[in-house]
Amino acid sequence: MSTNVLALRGAITLERDERTHLLDRVTRLLSEMLERNDIRHDDLISVLFTATPDIHSAFPAVAAREMGLGDVPLICAQELDIDGAMSLCIRVLMHLNTERDRAELRHVYLEAARSLRDDLPE
Repeated sequence: MSTNVLALRGAITLERDERTHLLDRVTRLLSEMLERNDIRHDDLISVLFTATPDIHSAFPAVAAREMGLGDVPLICAQELDIDGAMSLCIRVLMHLNTERDRAELRHVYLEAARSLRDDLPE
């Protein structure tokens, strides 16, 4: 079977901008993304995190490093500051090698971020 390079999306919201809470939520999101899609560490190419401008307590990539993903290229960026956009939200774009097709990926949106993609099955 051939290997494809694909991108997996995910997002989660915070209840408050506090370091421990942020790291717990990002760990939960990444764990769900990996588990739901049966992704192994060696499948990962890179992970891009964005955080809304109201998040200041920690870099989301810290959670990934604490999970053992420190050898995977990780980068954080600030999400666009759009009027009316969801606040306290962290988004993830995970690039991976997989034998799956794009249609088989299960994107993960948790907490209030579920409303960002109501077209996706749970």
